[in-house]
Amino acid sequence: MHIQLAINDQRLQATLDDTACGRDFYALLPLTLSVEAYAATETIGYLPRKLTTQGAPAGVEPRVGDITYYAPWGNLALFHRDFSYSRGLIRLGHIEGAPAAISRALRIDRTTTLTLTPLTGPSGSGTDAVSEPALKPHLQEKN
Repeated sequence: MHIQLAINDQRLQATLDDTACGRDFYALLPLTLSVEAYAATETIGYLPRKLTTQGAPAGVEPRVGDITYYAPWGNLALFHRDFSYSRGLIRLGHIEGAPAAISRALRIDRTTTLTLTPLTGPSGSGTDAVSEPALKPHLQEKN
């Protein structure tokens, strides 16, 4: 399941994990959320509903670029810094690209908008097939 994230002037590509929680999140897309910085480590936004946690581990140790769901609060968390093991955190997928570029794109200093959209196969076939060039991150440096 391939998706695109748009935040500020950045466009990122990501792949969601094929898990019950990942599929439930994918079913919400397209989605636009108000997001904010949290704990100098992540960018968070609240989902319109809670996701299933069926079969999910008790927690994960997030890395730069991880897309996660914090079940206790029902929020999406995008990590721009590595963090320690967190109980209740479920990995949904990972943003593609170099960690430094992902970190720059996700680090925000004010509330902003994040738009997540599914990437589908040719002619809106509903498949998750994407061409190879579409999988590469399209990061734009701000001058």
